[in-house]
Amino acid sequence: MKFQVGDKVIVQHSNEEGEVIEIINDKMVMVECKGVRFPAYSDQIDFPYFKRFSEKKLVPDPPKVKKTIDNLRPEPSGPKVHYKVGNGVWLAFLPVFDKDIFDDDVVDYFKVYLVNQTALELNFNYWLRLGGSTDLELTSNIKGFSDFYLQNVPLENMNDSPKFDFEFSLTAPKQGKVTHFEASHKIKTKQLFQKIEELRKRQEATFSYLLFEQYPDEPFKESVDLSRLSNAGFKVYDLSKVRQHLEPARSVIDLHIERLTDSWKRMSSPEMLTLQLKTFEKYYELALFHHQPSLIVIHGVGTGRLRDEIHEILRTKREVKTFVNQYQPAYGYGATEILFDYQ
Repeated sequence: MKFQVGDKVIVQHSNEEGEVIEIINDKMVMVECKGVRFPAYSDQIDFPYFKRFSEKKLVPDPPKVKKTIDNLRPEPSGPKVHYKVGNGVWLAFLPVFDKDIFDDDVVDYFKVYLVNQTALELNFNYWLRLGGSTDLELTSNIKGFSDFYLQNVPLENMNDSPKFDFEFSLTAPKQGKVTHFEASHKIKTKQLFQKIEELRKRQEATFSYLLFEQYPDEPFKESVDLSRLSNAGFKVYDLSKVRQHLEPARSVIDLHIERLTDSWKRMSSPEMLTLQLKTFEKYYELALFHHQPSLIVIHGVGTGRLRDEIHEILRTKREVKTFVNQYQPAYGYGATEILFDYQ
């Protein structure tokens, strides 16, 4: 339930503004408009902020074009943007204003930047997800103490539960640092417009969210004295050397064959399936090693062969609490979510 008692809302069918006075259940609330109280489904009301900030044009908006790598344009040249951020890597937003019919400033769109306030050069994968679906995917790198222009996001898209996902890795790997890790930020509509109002009051240009302060170290592994076992005649392996090269776990793994190899067109169907299952086993074991609570496996829909093979494997795993292949906004029916139980 995204609404709370006291939230100002707008009733979509009548365009009237009101206030939430009671939460009935996870799907319904009690709303009061002009002294009249009535129940309403949560999908029939919305926050009024989007309406207030976007009512600016009397002409129809141009048709919406989904942004892809192919039609992204470079950032227009202009004065250098100054970000009010501290140490670490940040996601920064520069709201661009336009005039409405009353000559008031209203937000038109946001310029989105990745700001690196560390000395490290980073590779990154970036996804913008709107309403659970991927709107843009980008792969690049960013140097230390610099910023990277990601894209423009129209105001109306910021009302669609935008989630900014990143996967980072070091351009020059360092011993003791993880090989890659994930970071993300999800923006809530109410907090977004509070940020805009704060910018106006402080007369600042941007607002930012911290993704991480320091690039993570590898997890500390407590050393164990195995000399007694060795002296007793047992064969002891140096596990610490193995762990130095162990990849960190992933919360989501994509098993589409084109993601796993560039030579997939020359592979037979059995060869593809074998590679996909080996990759699944690899990241499944990594998830267990790092005691992840869950893992999402993207296997696609297709004929269902890969999904069925993975489900057969999961049925034999004692540490699997449950797994489910149900509709998810980001993946449709093409993914299975696994929940672990380490007790």
